[in-house]
Amino acid sequence: MPAAFTSTSTSRRQFLTLLGISAAAVSCGTATAGGSGSGAQIKTLKYQGAVGAVTIPELALDLGYFEDVTLEWVGNTISGPQDIQSAATGQTHFGSAFNGAVIKLAAGNAPIKAVISSYGSDQYSYGAYFVLEDSPIRSARDLIGKKVGMNTLGAHYQALLDLYLSRNGLSKADAGKVEALVVPPVNTEQALRAKQIEVGVLSGILRDKALANGGIRPLFTDVDLLGPFSAGSYIMTERFIKQNPDTVRTFVTGVAKAIEWARTTPREEAVARMTEIVKKRGRNEDAAALQYWRSYGIAETGGRIPDSSFQLWIDWLGERGEIKAGRFKPADLYTNEFNGYGKG
Repeated sequence: MPAAFTSTSTSRRQFLTLLGISAAAVSCGTATAGGSGSGAQIKTLKYQGAVGAVTIPELALDLGYFEDVTLEWVGNTISGPQDIQSAATGQTHFGSAFNGAVIKLAAGNAPIKAVISSYGSDQYSYGAYFVLEDSPIRSARDLIGKKVGMNTLGAHYQALLDLYLSRNGLSKADAGKVEALVVPPVNTEQALRAKQIEVGVLSGILRDKALANGGIRPLFTDVDLLGPFSAGSYIMTERFIKQNPDTVRTFVTGVAKAIEWARTTPREEAVARMTEIVKKRGRNEDAAALQYWRSYGIAETGGRIPDSSFQLWIDWLGERGEIKAGRFKPADLYTNEFNGYGKG
């Protein structure tokens, strides 16, 4: 099996190691991008982007929703846990990840808060768990002993897999026999067709292209399981929020406006705007994938975070023994205080 494929146990150890580093760095005050310490609020926010894609903050900036706040791109990420670890340690000012990963980082004593939803799943933007057309896998029980490839572990797609297995009657012992592996998204379709894995998780352009190639079918999708839902959030450190409240309010409200712009603007116009953003920023990227963009998938108006966005994953992590029961209430993990969208 290619070295890029990572087992559940190895990846979980790496995540916990990074989480410990993140928490230690923040608690020791080494967060270099935290606050100015001079009383003046920071107006340039460092962040990580995604190749060939436009994040909601990038869209908000281009639309003029950030007033006197601007962004400084420091690189790209394909991992939510890595993105929020960078924010927790001060390498960036904000990051986005699956809400379960946010809870894990908070459980490692990283003083962070989710401030607005960053992505979700709906009828246009969703993750699907694909098998080959002629695969004998038709149910959750058929997954016992099988390999499921996904972009990262301990996050959105592993959580949804666990919920699917649980809700379809598998015991913890049987669910433990389903092997989750890290497979780079660009390699997932190939790995599935080569039968290196039995199930591959695909979304966005990679999902649509794989379907167009034929020969595969979805076993289930995250929207099938939960309906439309906001799955991830942008987080900041509590220290940064306290020291830069006006900046945070401008950022969060601008992101909220961009969420609604993307929701209400005709798709062709939104794609054209995003394509122009990619061309203007000069990162030597291919913007072709944007032609497949349809939605950010965020369920709530203005990206406001409901308790349900965290309670489901608090329960999931508690059942897995990864956090203590009663350790968190949803309100401990997020705030809508800085979201001014629709407030006059």
